[in-house]
Amino acid sequence: MLAGLVLANVVLSAAESFPWAEATIPELQHAMAEGKVSSAQLTDAYLARIAAINRGGPKLNAVIEINPDARQIAAELDAERKAGHERGPLHGIPILIKDNIATVDRMETTAGSLALVGAKPAREAAIVTRLRAAGAVILGKTNLSEWANFRSSPSTSGWSGRGGQTRNPYDPARSPAGSSSGSAVAVSANLCVVAVGTETDGSIVSPSSICGIVGVKPTVGLVSRSGIIPISSSQDTAGPMARTVRDAAILLGVLTGADEADAATSQSPAGGTVDYAAALTPGALKGARVGIMRGPFGMKPKVAALLPAVIARLRAAGAEVIDPLSIPTAGQAGGPEMEVLLYEFKQGLNDYLATLGPGAPVKSLADLIAFNEKHAAEEMPFFEQSLLHLAQAKGPLTDPAYLAARAECVRLARTDGIDRVMAGQKLDAIVALTAGPAWMIDLVNGDAYTGGSSTLAAVAGYPSVTVPAAELGGMPVGVSFFGAAWSEAKLLALAADFEAQGPARRVPPLP
Repeated sequence: MLAGLVLANVVLSAAESFPWAEATIPELQHAMAEGKVSSAQLTDAYLARIAAINRGGPKLNAVIEINPDARQIAAELDAERKAGHERGPLHGIPILIKDNIATVDRMETTAGSLALVGAKPAREAAIVTRLRAAGAVILGKTNLSEWANFRSSPSTSGWSGRGGQTRNPYDPARSPAGSSSGSAVAVSANLCVVAVGTETDGSIVSPSSICGIVGVKPTVGLVSRSGIIPISSSQDTAGPMARTVRDAAILLGVLTGADEADAATSQSPAGGTVDYAAALTPGALKGARVGIMRGPFGMKPKVAALLPAVIARLRAAGAEVIDPLSIPTAGQAGGPEMEVLLYEFKQGLNDYLATLGPGAPVKSLADLIAFNEKHAAEEMPFFEQSLLHLAQAKGPLTDPAYLAARAECVRLARTDGIDRVMAGQKLDAIVALTAGPAWMIDLVNGDAYTGGSSTLAAVAGYPSVTVPAAELGGMPVGVSFFGAAWSEAKLLALAADFEAQGPARRVPPLP
């Protein structure tokens, strides 16, 4: 489709190196301001790279759909720049967004499911409107674990009925983790500059760690969820995925803002666009007090053995390290969490599907279950839909069982969890290894998780930032900084200082 094109007087093909590999937002903005490259040329270059290694070459299968209007949008933004109008730090920057984020254009919004092909969202996601206003060029949408990995247990991360299997850029035989699998792989493989993922529990930070990039899960309510296919009203959030903390901070600033269609955003102290990049002051770790969480995360001994080097790096940067940090409730939140997710998924998905146009193949969770059964060969060749059945059996959000489970989540993760230990130890952040390295893709037995620390912050609805920290067997492992509600600026600054100490992330071995 895009076998060759002209970029800055250089002919690119699938076999030639990509000139914008690892380019950051500030670097690309400088190049466009100097007239060294245009947004249209950048867009063409990224589209050519997607063609070369997404469906061709190593077949990473990270991008589920290309935006047919991307080239025109980029040209229009170039014209605006030439006329002296720049919308902000994302003006002309090619990005990708996850396929559960609604767009009202010529692209689909399916959460990876064939059941939503052709269904038209009632409105565009609020964050898409913000991205367009900021001048981002949406190249297309990324593949994901179908229904954000809330369909069956077991399952294989990065697989969807519509998109097939996404593959890890460091080793295509290994998992990209999920559910924001395609977004993580696309950023790591330089198929875009930055991407947007979504998380309920681990879906941004886990694939970011496993694919060697930076991922930010914001406080629930900092970023609007309206127009995003939901799992949980108490835990869902969209967030940035990038190769550097600064790029992630820039993107988060654009995504942040109040939205009348999402009541959770009314709790946010950030009313509009926030310059999180301005908070990335050098030496942020010096004098910072951080606590080290060692478990219970299911980490293998070889993974846990990476932690001392992380601690040494923190101390070398001047941080005061509390090790180990005890949070007695850390391993208890997972039980009531699942009960909450099942109830909220049924309510949220029914509400979303009911807004789709009259031609939508499904209008309720019950319709979706029936669709999957009718199209089992395409939708359930490997795993079934046990979580959908469990959710369908739940009642309304007024049920005592739901209210009790939600209250227990708040107690375990917030009151007796992060809030208590942060205040008691006077911490600036809690630090933990994000996840173990990538496992082999297994469409028979499902994911063979190698550990993960996402649940406490996810259940609390509190922020976390993961940044590349180490490797094990040639596969990336990240470290997470998480803390109190609305502490994104502080966490980003600490993560950026950690990143600055090196070593930098290793670029995947791709063409």
